[in-house]
Amino acid sequence: MKQPFKVPADEISRRIKSIQNALQAKETDGILIVQRVDLFYFSGTAQNGYLYIPAEGEPLLLIRKYMPRAQEESSVRRIIEIRSVKEIPERILDTYGTLPRTLGFEFDVMPVREFNFFRQLFPVADCADASSMIHKVRMIKSDWEIRQMEKTAELSAETFEYIRNHIQPGYTEMELSGIFEAFARKRGHGAQLRVRDYQTEGYPWHVLSGKSGGMVGVLDSPASGEGTSAAFPCGAGSKKIESDEAIMIDIGLVLNGYHADETRMFAICKMPEKAMRASEAVIEIHNAVLDKAKPGVSVDELVRLAVSKAESLGYAEQFLGPPGYKVSFIGHGIGVELIEPPIIAAGKKDCLEPGMTFALEPKMVFENEFSAGVESVFQVTETGSRLISKVPVEIFIC
Repeated sequence: MKQPFKVPADEISRRIKSIQNALQAKETDGILIVQRVDLFYFSGTAQNGYLYIPAEGEPLLLIRKYMPRAQEESSVRRIIEIRSVKEIPERILDTYGTLPRTLGFEFDVMPVREFNFFRQLFPVADCADASSMIHKVRMIKSDWEIRQMEKTAELSAETFEYIRNHIQPGYTEMELSGIFEAFARKRGHGAQLRVRDYQTEGYPWHVLSGKSGGMVGVLDSPASGEGTSAAFPCGAGSKKIESDEAIMIDIGLVLNGYHADETRMFAICKMPEKAMRASEAVIEIHNAVLDKAKPGVSVDELVRLAVSKAESLGYAEQFLGPPGYKVSFIGHGIGVELIEPPIIAAGKKDCLEPGMTFALEPKMVFENEFSAGVESVFQVTETGSRLISKVPVEIFIC
């Protein structure tokens, strides 16, 4: 079946050249891409395979399964089929006439057992951590990538509008989640949100109504929600949605490999005054950070601004979580993974650069009462920032 989506050849070439520049700067002979998201990013296909990128010259894509689709999807010119991973060194030697003396791997995600296996395959190579090289290349999005993220943002906006028109009392949080996820799936949402941290699970149904929003839990996030059981103790749960309560809906979507991550506050009929004031406050913080965001500003400066703004509005105790359970970040990079570097976290000195994209998510937790939050995806431009998100930054009373 012909796929309607393909990463352009010039886009792949740009990415390969960028990582090769990094390899040369670090005096690394090559990198073997193993992780699936990185494979998609650098080759254009997520089929079962590996990508060897030398510091100079054309890359080599080695496919275990499925070769016809990999050939259709990838613009990499050197594509060969392998039956076993053990063939990789021999195929590299056949192609380039030599094996790398220093070989980079994705240490941040590669399991120890897999790394030890590859180290035995390349016994004479010095193995190096190439994770930071990959992160730096992926941090800066091209115009083509921004267009993909805008398409995902359009799907997210359609989904939020669908929720506005269909939310009603009596649904459980999980029922509402299933309704809007089915809506998005019919329109191309890929369901599996990709995250790099092996202990983090990406899922699209963060619906927290009333007291559920005030539940602290397992997530590295201000609020976790009830979840479905002790085995999945976060996100939407069995609580029924009611009129006149604060409802925080955090949606993650992925389209053609690119993610959106957005949060808006809802209420049916009316929102309690306390929750309304808090919801207005997080929007004010959100907008203040966007106004500050521009090239050269450090992520730590943005966090300090957000915390200072929350304090001035009277929400120091609730901002970023209740006392004892506060998180230290207000946002994160986003792209082919839901959470990417840089993280907008306290103490981090990363500075904003044109082409970076972030999900900005100032949130408050009133423990055992409700959560208030807003989240939007934005792009750093040459002179400031602009929203990629297309959902109105407002509170929805339905």
